[in-house]
Amino acid sequence: MNNNYLIAVVDDDKHIRNLVEAYLQKENYRTIGLETAEEAWTWWKNCPPDMWVLDIMLPGMDGYEFCRKIRNEAEVPIIMISAKDNEVDKILGLELGSDDYMVKPFSPRELVARIKRQLQRWYKLKNAEETILSVTDDAAVVSLIEIDKLLLKLEERRVFWHGEEVDMTSKEFAMLKVLAEHPNRAFTRDELLTFVWGDDYFGSDRAVDHLIKRMRKKLEHLPIESVWGHGYRMRTEGSDR
Repeated sequence: MNNNYLIAVVDDDKHIRNLVEAYLQKENYRTIGLETAEEAWTWWKNCPPDMWVLDIMLPGMDGYEFCRKIRNEAEVPIIMISAKDNEVDKILGLELGSDDYMVKPFSPRELVARIKRQLQRWYKLKNAEETILSVTDDAAVVSLIEIDKLLLKLEERRVFWHGEEVDMTSKEFAMLKVLAEHPNRAFTRDELLTFVWGDDYFGSDRAVDHLIKRMRKKLEHLPIESVWGHGYRMRTEGSDR
């Protein structure tokens, strides 16, 4: 039910904040209104919401930086709202990890419809992952992918790099799994978008680049190569796959 979901609305404009919250509450969502990204970050650490509606132009930390910080920790849905309607701004927001972008002034009803869509899509995936984990038992053989110093325990959704466990978000794990299952194969960005984001994703394929960048930061010297004008591949030597 909708009232299971807590949606955080981050906007320094009180009128917009209250308007969005009113429409969401009418649909039985729980809401929290926050004026700054700093307040939102504190809330994230103490009581993380199920979704963010995030303004870009905020006092102090802006929405871009806040989105980047959240994406370093989780894949919770984010819809950015902004008075900026420049294509570059939209692409930047999507590259940093937002799931959608709306330009002010916007229709509150359309925003609610997009919120419903993102929640249905994301939490359907999340519930599917939890179901897969729940069916494992003591007799089950854990599925592994091991390439050089990289180890993926698929059913446990755990990643080890040089023997050390590394926390990965759902999209990071999905991307790593696709590339590791097919070492030395070059994937196009469009293929990776479909595998990781789904067939109905409509954002920029530069989202792939940003996700790879985050993965390289967490897994230093990870052998993911850029294939110029094409996409990416997991490079291994002597692979028999």
